[in-house]
Amino acid sequence: MRLLKKGSSLILRRIVLSLTVGLAAPLLLGACGSSNGTSPANAASVAPAASDPAASAPATSAPGDSGRAGAGQTATTTIVMAEAMTGMGSVVTDDRGMTLYRYDKDESTPSKWTCSGACTKTWLPVIVQDSVQTSGVEKSLLGTVHRNGMKQLTLAGWPLYRYSGDTKAEQANGQGKDNEWYAVTPSGQKAAATG
Repeated sequence: MRLLKKGSSLILRRIVLSLTVGLAAPLLLGACGSSNGTSPANAASVAPAASDPAASAPATSAPGDSGRAGAGQTATTTIVMAEAMTGMGSVVTDDRGMTLYRYDKDESTPSKWTCSGACTKTWLPVIVQDSVQTSGVEKSLLGTVHRNGMKQLTLAGWPLYRYSGDTKAEQANGQGKDNEWYAVTPSGQKAAATG
């Protein structure tokens, strides 16, 4: 009889221990899943750099959010897509329909950015946090370039930017600005006015 009580006590302890481990495991895994470790190709989770404040904005943030994604959301997936723009043909936008641009003073081979300091207050670098999804843009043309401890998205080697003067989706107010800034096509070329 005494032996049976000891056996029951041992079984009860094992059950309690199993339940404790079973309940703690999802909490620990959840904490691990939110770490800022290195991500696979073409993306990274990094802390914002103080020397280039405009570059620290989340990859999906844009001025004058048009509502395609909830205002104030910080997504870790960047989405780039080809969209037809009146008078320009097909250009690359983000998931909110904000036009993406390339800068003639940057270099595509090797990828190199030259817009910094005050320039990034007008031309916002597209910073990649975790992953990039595409629609109508060849994923093999996408890459990144290091920018003050972060990664800026590139297309055909050209670093990509948003224009602060575009306040809603499907605007391209930066097209041809200073004869150096152009909306980018899905192949990485300058978008040309068609009419």
